[in-house]
Amino acid sequence: MGSLQHNFCFSLFSVSSTLFLLLSLPCFPCNPSPEARRLIDRQTLEVGIGSGPAIGIGIGIGGGSYTPPSSPVSEPSCPPQNPPPPPPGDLTPGDFPNLLLYESYVVIQRFKKTIYSDPFHITGTWVGPDISKYRGFFLETPPRFKNNTPAIASVDFNGFRLGAPTLAGFLDQFPDLALFHANSNGFAGTLPGLTHLPYFYELDLSNNKFAGEFPSSVLPLFNLAFLDLRFNFFAGAVPPSVFSLPVEVLFLNNNRFSQPLPSAVGRTTAPYLTLANNDFTGAIPSSIGETGGTLIQVLFLGNSLSGCLPAGIGRLQKATVFDAGFNKITGPIPLSLGCLSKVEQLNFAGNLLYGEVPAEVCRLANRARLLNLSLSENYFTSLGSGCLDLLRRGILDVRKNCIQGCAGQRSPEECALFLACRKYCPAVEYVPCYSGWESRAGNHGSSSPSAKKNGR
Repeated sequence: MGSLQHNFCFSLFSVSSTLFLLLSLPCFPCNPSPEARRLIDRQTLEVGIGSGPAIGIGIGIGGGSYTPPSSPVSEPSCPPQNPPPPPPGDLTPGDFPNLLLYESYVVIQRFKKTIYSDPFHITGTWVGPDISKYRGFFLETPPRFKNNTPAIASVDFNGFRLGAPTLAGFLDQFPDLALFHANSNGFAGTLPGLTHLPYFYELDLSNNKFAGEFPSSVLPLFNLAFLDLRFNFFAGAVPPSVFSLPVEVLFLNNNRFSQPLPSAVGRTTAPYLTLANNDFTGAIPSSIGETGGTLIQVLFLGNSLSGCLPAGIGRLQKATVFDAGFNKITGPIPLSLGCLSKVEQLNFAGNLLYGEVPAEVCRLANRARLLNLSLSENYFTSLGSGCLDLLRRGILDVRKNCIQGCAGQRSPEECALFLACRKYCPAVEYVPCYSGWESRAGNHGSSSPSAKKNGR
């Protein structure tokens, strides 16, 4: 701090000295001799060179005017000159409660100059030394200080629709930042590294213009609890280590990610996982069952997933929403899904599923919390016991299937064409919540007709 104060005082002295020199130059006659003209030109050049760097540092010296000394009576005086304008940035560290806020002020003003869109005039509030009045900025005393030392702790630009080419040099310049929310803006560029921010734990860049590969700068953020990258233009693969982040919310939907869904999905601790509306391929990995103690909502809809539904889905004891609609998933519904005792929304519409709609799943509407079972646009051929009641109550949707006696089904020709194709997904009848999942851990995917004898 002593060094900063010394440098500041030295810079301020340099500015003041230069300006004093500029204002106290002797006033030559209005029609000087050639010798005097050469002297004027030389001194003007010296002052111009000397004053440039000092004024350019942006430390103001106040808005007061200065009256130059009178010229000698015996010589005609030049017309009076206006005082020079104050240098850009007319605030000094002394105008702020602490040096941290002054440094933040400098960062904000620099970022403000890069903003090309501000329809709500947000940046018009970013003036003066009271940063607590700047819209979008919030101050708190960080844990590293015991006394009252306010600093920028969070930035919330949600809905501001600001446009800037990059967040580099801004987002990474607040040493005590904990949250950055910027939903629905026009930010782009490369996300800067944030590992030097010890308190940072929430990042929301949803609905912006970011593009390119997954932003690897978030991967070392082991304190991150909230990551929202929805509605951008990120593409390519999602690194498996993303699913090892200790986040509670992981929203990657509505981008352009394209890869087989990695088995690392089973490592996530996020209760809320959204991978919808990308171009993920392959089967839902069986490792999804390993998230049974944490996963509450998972959205896989709107990708290009294929393969068979894994029986491990039935292990999601806390899941309230499981949505894998509008993919290319095929096979019968595993009976293990009858163990989803807390599920409210179950969506497999728009796939290639076939067989019977399991009675075990339909019973969830009576003995559990199921409110919506969407199976439209598949190739189911029959309804299990109790499913017809759900159909009448509006809980079950089986439009555009191949179920005789139900309205709004596919044509017989379309059904026959699909059903004639080779089927490769086994009928998984094992129901873990009835027959003891843990004791059968080595046989999760096998068919077990004996399950019907064990109380199902």
